[in-house]
Amino acid sequence: MKLIPYTRACFVPIVIIIGLLATSTFAEPLTAEGCVDGKIVQSIALEGLKHTREAVVLRELQNASGHPFSLELWKKEQRTLQDLDLFADVKLECSADSASLVLHYQLLELFQYLPSPTVKQSDQDGWMVGGALAALNLFGYGIRAEVQARTTVDPWMQAKEYAFYASAPWAGSKPISWSAQLIRDDSWDPLRNFKDDSWNSEFDAKALSSLRWGGLITGGFRSMQHTSDSLAWLSTHGSDWVPALGAGVVFDNRDALWDTRKGIYSEWRVTQNGGVLGGAADYTEYLWDAEGSLPLGPGLVRATSLVRLRPGTVGFYDRLQQGGANTLRGFSPDSSVHGNSEIIENLEWREPILERKSLRVLGIQGYYGLQWVLGVDGAWLWDKGNPGWDDYRSSVYAGIHIVVPAIDRIRIEVGANPRTGTWAITVGLFEKAVTQRWRSR
Repeated sequence: MKLIPYTRACFVPIVIIIGLLATSTFAEPLTAEGCVDGKIVQSIALEGLKHTREAVVLRELQNASGHPFSLELWKKEQRTLQDLDLFADVKLECSADSASLVLHYQLLELFQYLPSPTVKQSDQDGWMVGGALAALNLFGYGIRAEVQARTTVDPWMQAKEYAFYASAPWAGSKPISWSAQLIRDDSWDPLRNFKDDSWNSEFDAKALSSLRWGGLITGGFRSMQHTSDSLAWLSTHGSDWVPALGAGVVFDNRDALWDTRKGIYSEWRVTQNGGVLGGAADYTEYLWDAEGSLPLGPGLVRATSLVRLRPGTVGFYDRLQQGGANTLRGFSPDSSVHGNSEIIENLEWREPILERKSLRVLGIQGYYGLQWVLGVDGAWLWDKGNPGWDDYRSSVYAGIHIVVPAIDRIRIEVGANPRTGTWAITVGLFEKAVTQRWRSR
């Protein structure tokens, strides 16, 4: 499931929650009290559901009525139910007679809505402020949705940005994960240095088989209004319209999408932009996105790789930039460093300091965890042909990850450029493997 891209402003409620940890009431660790391996399951009871529909939980369970209870299956259920990111705590208790069990799944739901301010600053627009509202469990079906709006402070309302995001792990009764986004910008793009007057939309759907192989489809469009004739627009008709359509193959045997500890994800995708679909641009993106996590001793080793090859006619507004928490730690985003194709590699060591703990703050349920990390980034960025070492940059970093609901993790890292000896502190949201595909302006 693609994650909803929350703004930086989500730091505000998260920092408040972390600051109150000392006065919080923590739930007990996950248990399977009274549950005897091998006894026949008589029935299943779901307790604590106020907003979530029972079908959302039942479709994830592997223990079933009329079958022997399995502690091993409960461990998998435990991880799967946590991975829905709908519950602050999940427990299992059993009531038993001489021959059978009644399974009592005790579920403590997370907060349902997350309102927050949004704040942004750029050299051209100055301070921008606004608001956002995220729903983590829309209609009780595990659908995530978020709306955002912000504008400049001085001059007031000179630049405006609006966005809508939605995603879910199922489409009705079908195990098809999907995500959608619609973004409207009327502002300055500080990375590419142009007036961004645009609409951008994307929709993805993915389905996996029992063998963990599957397929995906993607579609969307970009519409850029011409606000300056001095720029290298592809169309002469007042706007650059670029539709996109693609398909791919996926392998995914990760133990969880959130805070992955073990497994592999690999995606091969081909997307046509413009060309035979119409519009100003004409390029094909060949994408390979892979990540793997392997437990080792007290922690785990995690490796990721992103390859995007985009031969053809690409608009200047679709050029790729690297630098910052989402690509290369130790580097700042720089509009002078850009290209049409890229490779980003990462190798990281993670070790939990505090495993996931449930908490209640002012009547709101949540959870948190803490990990320390050490790693190295390497990346190529180029326009045409094959990349060379002149196109390569790298960084080393160390830091702390705070595991939280809704966004997976807050990444606070210190990165250094080995060539120059310079360093920078970067703060990012989500897994880097997610945000390097979706790069916030």
